[in-house]
Amino acid sequence: MLKHVIESFELLSSPSITGDRVADMVGGRGATDVRVTTVEEKARTQFIRFTIPGTSGKTARTLGLVGNLGGLSGNPEIRGLVSDADGAVTALAVALRLLDLRAAGESLSGDVIVSTHICTSAPTIPHEPVPFMGNPTFKAITKTRNYVDPAMEAILHIETSRANRVVNARGFAITPTIKEGYILRVSNHLMDIYQNVTGQWPVIVPLGTIDLTPIDNGLYHLNGMAQENVVTDAPIVGVALTSAMPIAGSTSGASQIMDIEAAARFAMEVAKGYTAGRVDFYDASEFEKIIALYGSMKHLRKLPN
Repeated sequence: MLKHVIESFELLSSPSITGDRVADMVGGRGATDVRVTTVEEKARTQFIRFTIPGTSGKTARTLGLVGNLGGLSGNPEIRGLVSDADGAVTALAVALRLLDLRAAGESLSGDVIVSTHICTSAPTIPHEPVPFMGNPTFKAITKTRNYVDPAMEAILHIETSRANRVVNARGFAITPTIKEGYILRVSNHLMDIYQNVTGQWPVIVPLGTIDLTPIDNGLYHLNGMAQENVVTDAPIVGVALTSAMPIAGSTSGASQIMDIEAAARFAMEVAKGYTAGRVDFYDASEFEKIIALYGSMKHLRKLPN
């Protein structure tokens, strides 16, 4: 995986990188249904989404792999790949690894749909305790809708989450499973994979209910790892690239290659297990009981006027 992380890092570090270049690369290596959507709002951004076909197609489960970020860099004020870029770097590294394995004859059982965006001039925004890279679109929901494909049956959402004081460990952490406005218990299957990949106890991100609401509502959000909850019923688990102290998303030189590599290996193992039906994000029967007892929480999806 390290080879593919370095390849992804070098590609996305280029100041002239575009979504079209990424699309050409993944398409040339076997990705299908490659789509690039260009949006010109706060800054020019290109959303890219593509599929890595599995051997069993739609008869197996389909995983969504989202590499979330504000921007790769903030030219001309901020040059070089910023901390915020790690979600895109990780997702693309996993995609390149899967595509190369597929070319070698080792495909997953089901499809993996990968989405991220390319923006090299994203704005910065105030955030406590340190600044964020801001969204290049006027509304964050625009980004979320471009990320999510209806075919995604579960979503692994990867992004940098160093700009806080609540996850004080370097490496990566995972969230509890998020589904339809509920923060469910942490998946035992995913904790098993975390332990196998890192050789350490799992680090869990302490999300709050507000994190499940649209980030455009102006309330404080720890990060954007639950934003797909606003547009899909699929279960979501966030994978956060973390640090032992707060580091601004707009800081260059802050990416840790080996942390990205570990997060990418985690995502790879989740993709293997989920598409093969061996790994679950949540207990479906337990969720049915929760709904029967307490009803829907989808009202948390309400967008501000």
